[in-house]
Amino acid sequence: MPTPLIAVLTTLLCLLVLVPIAYIFLASLNTDAGVAGGEFWPSQFSFESYTKIWTTVGLGRGITNSLIVAGSVAVVSAVIAIGTAYVLVRFTFFGRLTVLRGLLGLQSIPGTLMVLPVFVLFSSAGTYFGISVIGSRWGLFIAYLTFALPFSTWVMVTYLRGLPRELEEAARIDGASNLGILFKIIIPLSWPGIVVSGIFAFLLGWNDVLFASVLTRPDTATAAIALQVFSAGQEGGAIPVYSQMMAAALVCAVPVVLLYLIFQRYLVGGLTAGGVK
Repeated sequence: MPTPLIAVLTTLLCLLVLVPIAYIFLASLNTDAGVAGGEFWPSQFSFESYTKIWTTVGLGRGITNSLIVAGSVAVVSAVIAIGTAYVLVRFTFFGRLTVLRGLLGLQSIPGTLMVLPVFVLFSSAGTYFGISVIGSRWGLFIAYLTFALPFSTWVMVTYLRGLPRELEEAARIDGASNLGILFKIIIPLSWPGIVVSGIFAFLLGWNDVLFASVLTRPDTATAAIALQVFSAGQEGGAIPVYSQMMAAALVCAVPVVLLYLIFQRYLVGGLTAGGVK
């Protein structure tokens, strides 16, 4: 494609992304009445919405719950995925191809089909074993891990296939065990893939509304549920809290943006074929 055409297309794509973000930011500095009236540029700028969002609903508690659940899912899924992928890639055993195909097949199952079975299963666990699953953070953690682990494992399988076997063979000649190879060679070389799988697992838990709305109660609700409450709230019983909702949306986006900024070097290596030199 000609360079001018590439520049035009790139500019248009950037505008498609930046214009909504600019509107959200300007609306967060506006009043609820101004946003409801359709003002793009605020008639008066105010940071009042950023102070109100912490008392209107439990946004702080929701962000804390999301960080705990999504962070735990990211770490646990990444740790399990690297070991599972190493076994699937480097060892041959009966059922190996079935497991790999199953990982791909699980990605095609929509989450909406699993809400009712998961809810019934967790309710049954509470009835028969006396374990409180519904409404707990660890119950939500198990639900997210179920969906994040297959994807994280497949990401690591794809990444490990690109690692040279010669390094492992040299380590075996020096007397290294399988665990020694995993911890001293595979994991240090796989940080880009581990970060990618962990971040995608984190985003799955951070952005989810469907399972969080069913499996939580007010004290364990996530940030996504808090944003949903903002959309139903009203200022003075008449005007929806549009400005506060925009401010809360920006605040909830901060952890994800920071995550990308901190790990962007690993993300580039994990999402490209040049991750391993």
